[in-house]
Amino acid sequence: MAAFDRKISDDHPVIRQLDEAAINRIAAGEVVERPASAVKELVENALDAQATRIEIEIADGGKTLIRVTDNGVGMSEADLPLALARHATSKIDGSDLLNIHSFGFRGEALPSLAAVGRLTIRSRAAGHAGAELSVSGGAAQQVRPAALTGGTVVELRDLFFATPARLKFLRTDRAEMQAISDVVKRLAMSEPYVTFILRDVSAGKDRVSFRADAQTGDLFDALSGRLRSVLGKDFTENAIPIDAEREGVHLTGYAALPTYSRGSAVQQFLFVNGRPVRDKLLIGALRAAYMDTLSRDRHPAACLFIEVDPTRVDVNVHPAKSEVRFRDPGTVRGLIVSGLRHALAEAGHRSSSTVAGATLGAFRPEPTEPRIYQMDRPSPAARTASYAAQSPGFADMAQDYSARVEPVVEDETGAEPQDRPLGAARAQVHENYIIAQTETGMVIVDQHAAHERLVYEKLKRQMAENGVAAQALLIPEIVEMSEGDARMLLDHAETFARFGLTLEPFGGGAVAVRETPALLGEVNCKALLEDILDELADQGSSDLVQSRVEAILSRVACHGSIRSGRRMQAEEMNALLREMEATPLSGQCNHGRPTYVELKLADIERLFGRS
Repeated sequence: MAAFDRKISDDHPVIRQLDEAAINRIAAGEVVERPASAVKELVENALDAQATRIEIEIADGGKTLIRVTDNGVGMSEADLPLALARHATSKIDGSDLLNIHSFGFRGEALPSLAAVGRLTIRSRAAGHAGAELSVSGGAAQQVRPAALTGGTVVELRDLFFATPARLKFLRTDRAEMQAISDVVKRLAMSEPYVTFILRDVSAGKDRVSFRADAQTGDLFDALSGRLRSVLGKDFTENAIPIDAEREGVHLTGYAALPTYSRGSAVQQFLFVNGRPVRDKLLIGALRAAYMDTLSRDRHPAACLFIEVDPTRVDVNVHPAKSEVRFRDPGTVRGLIVSGLRHALAEAGHRSSSTVAGATLGAFRPEPTEPRIYQMDRPSPAARTASYAAQSPGFADMAQDYSARVEPVVEDETGAEPQDRPLGAARAQVHENYIIAQTETGMVIVDQHAAHERLVYEKLKRQMAENGVAAQALLIPEIVEMSEGDARMLLDHAETFARFGLTLEPFGGGAVAVRETPALLGEVNCKALLEDILDELADQGSSDLVQSRVEAILSRVACHGSIRSGRRMQAEEMNALLREMEATPLSGQCNHGRPTYVELKLADIERLFGRS
């Protein structure tokens, strides 16, 4: 293999100051990775300028044109040259870098963009005349007057023309446009009271790719309306509001029901003080909150906002500001896990409406020839009279329920079971599916999956009340590791002890395992601790022991629940329905599958062409 040429002379190297253009291009390589990065910086500047309407125009995936127009406070003629100077900003005074209240604060974005593209800024502040400044590849022209009613227009053409090698790393126009759309949508979620319009003006056309009009009302109403326009009504109909607070950290947003899970993490949106982030700690906490409601190949959907004192979070740890570092990460993680679990538990037996939609879709027949005409539908009274005349023996069925297992009876509260959310059991088919009638339709329940969740939740409650039984090892197992790894494990020893894993220091980098969870049986302690260390290094915390204990409980619940193929009496079926209504998370089994499907009468009538 040929030796790598480091391009450094054997002579004594000379330290020299780089020129301003090279410095800006190096900075641009960190801040502006692709057109979407440029859009993010420019839109954030518009939001910092208190804009309430932002229009973004893109041509050729942002490679030839990015134009951002806002109605913010604008800049004066004297401000424009400073705006394009490195580390010049109006957002901080430099005295406290840990108290950041704005999106931007480093003063790097505009000079970096001007160094690698052709940048023009037109702006007008209140009480000042409009002005324009153009910069091409870092070379600035003179400020000149411009016609503008207010706000700012930033136009970036020929991105990376000054660094053509970067163009080779860009993807297709369509892929770059999709990345820009994702950036705009994330920022639109964080600012529901601002109008966002994204246009594709490639090849002289003008097509609106995304539009989100400013919302009104309180925070949750505005956020719900914005998420509906960004993520669609399926998400908002199957999401529950989140509002929790702990030790000065406030968590708000919406989290989807477990049955509205996705095949990837594409619908996970996390914000810290309004800033979109992709943080491993937050993603791990979100995953932990849904840990015993989803299978490992499914991902939760959520849009969560964390508000915390800016002095308790460092946003200056990543060039693109996409990662943050919390002063107290344990509090933030605990708030996300407990807040989401509490909200999901309060949702009770709810299952996502998309399950019913998929069921109706599976029921629909293949397309046939269009009907030539449709006969007029008789009135309900006419139908009843017709049934009675044609077959008097079936006339009673028209007034009551067909395929019923027993007459309708009132429960102990005096209400008919069909008035309950999951209705009254009417039949059991294939010895596995309970058919229940509700006030507005019908419910199909998978008896095994439903009872499995009920037994599992009961076992978890017992474990929480009585603790996890631990088995003491006759001879403690000593596991050797580095001193740093040993300290990391022992720092979490109290948490592990709650689940039956007792660790003690054994000098140097050794850790003694004295007890293991009895439910796990024989344990390979060395492999278990190595897996825990991997999780701690990756996420800062580990739920491995808890997840393994709960996996055993889930297996016990599966074997101890009502089996498929067992015939149930009406009393048993109704008792199962009532217990489901009273049990949190009973809308999905331990593996994340729905336990029941609800079909509205209107949907069933459409299925049969009655409406």
